[in-house]
Amino acid sequence: MRKVRDYYAVKAKKEQYPARSVYKLEEVQEKYRLLRPGDSVLDIGCFPGSWSLFAGVAVGEKGLVVGVDLEQGRQAPRPGSAPIHWLRFDIGKADCLVAIKKIRPAFKVILCDIAPTTTGNRWSDAQQSLRLVQTSLQLAETLLLPGGNYLTKIFQGEDVPALLQELRRAFVLVKVLKPRSSRIESREIFILAMDYRGGEIITPEDGGPPDGAGNSIDIAESDTQR
Repeated sequence: MRKVRDYYAVKAKKEQYPARSVYKLEEVQEKYRLLRPGDSVLDIGCFPGSWSLFAGVAVGEKGLVVGVDLEQGRQAPRPGSAPIHWLRFDIGKADCLVAIKKIRPAFKVILCDIAPTTTGNRWSDAQQSLRLVQTSLQLAETLLLPGGNYLTKIFQGEDVPALLQELRRAFVLVKVLKPRSSRIESREIFILAMDYRGGEIITPEDGGPPDGAGNSIDIAESDTQR
């Protein structure tokens, strides 16, 4: 067991988070402040609940958190936290959007830590990860408020540069991050998009990739330092 995994796993247990992934969000929050007091937050792929718990405290009692996953979330909010609503739905199905809108019609922040069941085939896993992110962005087109922020995990792959190009049209600031708590060998990266301009995010496919597809991606230098 690697020391980095030991450290964050032990830390999560000590601080009573169900998963070590919380420290990836914590690091992004410390640097970019994507979560503000009073914000409404949608957490996609929320199970087992660490990101929702962290977000609840970050936005405080005047905020709101909705967590959605195929697995049922059951974590109780922490003292001083926003209320957390746990939903069990497939984000690709229409009834998911209906259920979310019954709680809140739009959100200031959308978080997405969703990941596919991996096969060991890097290309296939990257494609499945991309599809999940695209589905979350389809929800964002409907649910994210203008000026809102979006953070997602994605596996590195050949289509990521094209996705970044689309996000840069829809958001004022877009960053590619590799938090310190991510394992060095992991192909996961995080994309932070801030200050949503409103409107379309994902352009319908027109038979070919957008200009710039296949280019390399730049990971923020300060976010790769250990």
